Amino acid sequence: MTTRRLDYEIAIIGAGAAGLTAAIFARRAAPDARIVLLDGAKRIGAKILISGGGRCNVTHDVVTPADFNGNRNAIAKVLRTFTVGETVAWFAEMGVALKREETGKLFPVTDKARTVLEALLRECEGVEIRTEHRVESCGREAHVSRPAHSGPSLTLGMTDGSAISARRVILATGGRSVPKTGSDGHGYAIARSLGHTTTEIFPALVPLVVEEGHWLTSLSGTSAEVELSVVAGKMLARQRGSMLFTHFGISGPAALDISRHWIAAKGAVLVANFLPGETFESVERAILEDGLRAIRGRVPQRLMSAIAGGTPPSNMTKDERRRIVRALVELPIPVVRDRGFDYAEVTAGGVPLSEIDLATMQSRACQGLYLCGEILDVDGRIGGYNFQWAWASGRLAGVNTARSLHREQP
Repeated sequence: MTTRRLDYEIAIIGAGAAGLTAAIFARRAAPDARIVLLDGAKRIGAKILISGGGRCNVTHDVVTPADFNGNRNAIAKVLRTFTVGETVAWFAEMGVALKREETGKLFPVTDKARTVLEALLRECEGVEIRTEHRVESCGREAHVSRPAHSGPSLTLGMTDGSAISARRVILATGGRSVPKTGSDGHGYAIARSLGHTTTEIFPALVPLVVEEGHWLTSLSGTSAEVELSVVAGKMLARQRGSMLFTHFGISGPAALDISRHWIAAKGAVLVANFLPGETFESVERAILEDGLRAIRGRVPQRLMSAIAGGTPPSNMTKDERRRIVRALVELPIPVVRDRGFDYAEVTAGGVPLSEIDLATMQSRACQGLYLCGEILDVDGRIGGYNFQWAWASGRLAGVNTARSLHREQP
């Protein structure tokens, strides 16, 4: 098949949150540059549209490196280049006003994710956007006729047999979460082909499945405030928040946040405390003094009934009382697996931040390559944190890609 070549100053692979942001800021910093945004999906922004239950949780009112897994000192360097306040102002500039909910999550006042996507696309005016253009490969260009001052080029091989030559490439392909949106993990292969490594890739912010037929599944639809701990000889991770019982196991913010820690621990036990802040001793003492009335209203009735069974408090033996207390504050949840990338909100693992110049998001392994977003080894809690990483890292990549072009001008 004969190939055709199209030359650009900047090619961005992946039109998700990070890629769109990179395109916007690259265009602002280099208004005369030829910029192309490539995505294999038929429609852009599928993940943005389904996020936050279709409302798009744009960010959180407070975002710190402690809200992420990964090298927190490195993450901090990127986050402080584009703060939450600056993000809110940027969205307002694009005509998207945000509102803060009680949890600290920030949503568009329209409660529609499409508002966010349409604003991002409007700001991409002047950027050539190509949907259904999957990039199969990316390689260093050895022999291209170009001015000596223009620096190295990279060539993108497309599925239709064509090739695109670009002076700079931004890799914003995302991870493997929700593959039906186009996130199939191919970006990792592209990164590795250009000299990068990747850490172990696994689902994060993903519901967890318990043993089939376990009594917890009979509580489907019930939610509870809980403290979840991953334990393997010692406590490895702890998360407090709301948990939802489902027909397959557990979901909800606390379960999603703890999921990547349970997966990474490989064989650890997940333990639930349905009375966060309480201990075995404090709960037993309260029940001795006032019976089960001591915890009435603090635990959902369906859950309390399932734990206590039909034993009348007046007939409760010491062993029965201690069994109930133990189940309330130290209940092992028999998780057997996670629900996989189809149901994960984000991907854990990726290209290590040590392989990136975090002042610019430029690759240390391949000149002319920049990386941003979920392809990097960074994953945050549920609540808008991962979007904040996308906006911040995407902006940094876009601005510095454009600036690098200016530095090469004769």
